[in-house]
Amino acid sequence: MSRSETNKLKYIIALVAEFAAKFSIGEKQAYNYLKRFKGMDYLSEFYDVLHTLSFEETVCSLSIVCNRNGGKLMYNV
Repeated sequence: MSRSETNKLKYIIALVAEFAAKFSIGEKQAYNYLKRFKGMDYLSEFYDVLHTLSFEETVCSLSIVCNRNGGKLMYNV
């Protein structure tokens, strides 16, 4: 695995944990939710841009993406 792939994987793992913490759910549950409602696809596809933003901004974006794909968790500032 290349260094850039390792960095991307670590970033995604950290974001899943942050998402779980924000919504008070388990990390496995957060991963399954993000996978089901296209959040993982979003993280993978737009990693180049997302990793330049704060975790808070990215978690907010993830909740919007998931909501548009049928998810019910909404980020409240």
